[in-house]
Amino acid sequence: MKRRSLLAGAGALAAAPLIDVPAAHAGGSAGGKAVMTGAEVLAKDDWRALAGQKVGVISNPTGILPDFNHIVDTMHASGKVNIVAVFGPEHGFRGSAQAGGSEGDHVDPRTGIMVYDAYGATVDKLVDLYTKSGVETVVFDIQDVGARFYTYIWTMYSAMQAAITTGSRFVVLDRPNPVGGYARGPMMKPGFTSGVGKEEIIQQHGMTVGELARLFNAEYLPLDAGGARLKELKVIPVQNWTRDQLYDDTGLPWVMPSPNMPTPDTALVYPGLCLFEATNMSEGRGTTRPFELIGAPYVDYKWAQALQQKTIPGVEFREAYFTPTISKNANLLCGGVQVQITDPSRVEAITAATHMIVEARKLYPDFTWRAENPPGRWIDLLTGSDRFRTMLMADATAEQIVAAWKSETDAWTARRAKYLLYKGAHR
Repeated sequence: MKRRSLLAGAGALAAAPLIDVPAAHAGGSAGGKAVMTGAEVLAKDDWRALAGQKVGVISNPTGILPDFNHIVDTMHASGKVNIVAVFGPEHGFRGSAQAGGSEGDHVDPRTGIMVYDAYGATVDKLVDLYTKSGVETVVFDIQDVGARFYTYIWTMYSAMQAAITTGSRFVVLDRPNPVGGYARGPMMKPGFTSGVGKEEIIQQHGMTVGELARLFNAEYLPLDAGGARLKELKVIPVQNWTRDQLYDDTGLPWVMPSPNMPTPDTALVYPGLCLFEATNMSEGRGTTRPFELIGAPYVDYKWAQALQQKTIPGVEFREAYFTPTISKNANLLCGGVQVQITDPSRVEAITAATHMIVEARKLYPDFTWRAENPPGRWIDLLTGSDRFRTMLMADATAEQIVAAWKSETDAWTARRAKYLLYKGAHR
């Protein structure tokens, strides 16, 4: 499938009709009004946008309403939405699987609805599932965390591709980006696509899933035989949210979107600290502070001491010791640091992680990439190219590495502007 360069314009290709809730719903100053998710907006409208359709829902435990009931349970109980299938992403529809896992195909015991495993599903498999279940409208409602390598946005992307083939409508129930609307980090390059990055977007994209759906539809989705993309893309925006609001400012309850994303603070550091997945250091999985606690058995106080000399926006570093119960270094005492958030509005997680990796490599001969073939492939996929790794191994400073992607971040910020739904700072 031929795709357009991220640097090409979107206007030259035909796009599907885009139907949005009126602009009054799409952000602006909160003005003291309660933030309402797209799911709540649709529920208050008695699910009318889904009336008369055979509906397939892609969701996980984050797809809740203010009463904490899941949208699938509420739709089913209302009798007003004909749900013919549910599709579970990584970790599963009800959230019972760990990282890299899913729940498999099964009948949901609460609703009796067939749940299909969509984690890692190919477009062809999703087409088969849509066809078998008779889906006419696909609804996506999952809380994202704003990082290119968080897999839910790529589940959405594949689901949109399948909807083109089957002629299905696609409805996104939008939710806030918990780390706000700022874009940061490097662009993924051709040749580095994978399940943690199927198209060229920035590492911390600063968009909601609804905004990303608009971009995907205009720029990346394939054309059908008639020269169109989705039959219809409908985004139900969040009400009363501005893109400079972090999740703690919304008043919305936090439901863990995955087992190792326990708090909004985790989401703030994840776009950078997830890079430690590519190393032989623990990224804190199997602790109560994943992605905030980083360390290894060979690390001592010197790492925290070196990092405490840095001035990195929004964070400080505390010497810490912990014993992860799962994943790398399980059941081994690790020395390391806890990344302490001092100013959530200024956190630059990718910058922080870059400094941490540079200092760890300087201090510890045992620091290396995780075991895989070829060595360092995972850091390349997470950062979107081999530049981070090659600069690091050539002894570049953290400042030099961060500076190398500034032009890419600036280009992405300009590029995405036409797809944004919400007001507020978005540099």
